[in-house]
Amino acid sequence: MSQDLNQLANSVETEQDLLNFVQALMNDRTDEEQKEKVNPSSPYSSGVNGWENGDIVSFLDAALAWGKASTNGLEFYEKPENPWKRIAHILHAGKFYE
Repeated sequence: MSQDLNQLANSVETEQDLLNFVQALMNDRTDEEQKEKVNPSSPYSSGVNGWENGDIVSFLDAALAWGKASTNGLEFYEKPENPWKRIAHILHAGKFYE
């Protein structure tokens, strides 16, 4: 995918920024689905774009788990004060957190 989702999540400051991030996240998932149809990844690894959680329940479960685990920050994650950015980080984690 052409956009760096981590960088985009970190740049979220406003509601519109969050909506743009959600659009980019959705585009990234759609892009992976199309690529996987042509050249499937191993069922034992993430998809070509790094998606670990391909269905909505798994995605939301991972986002929720990461959100709870990072409530007070993590060793390499400082919880942002901006709530729009925090939401972007939680949604982004739904992609990769297991």
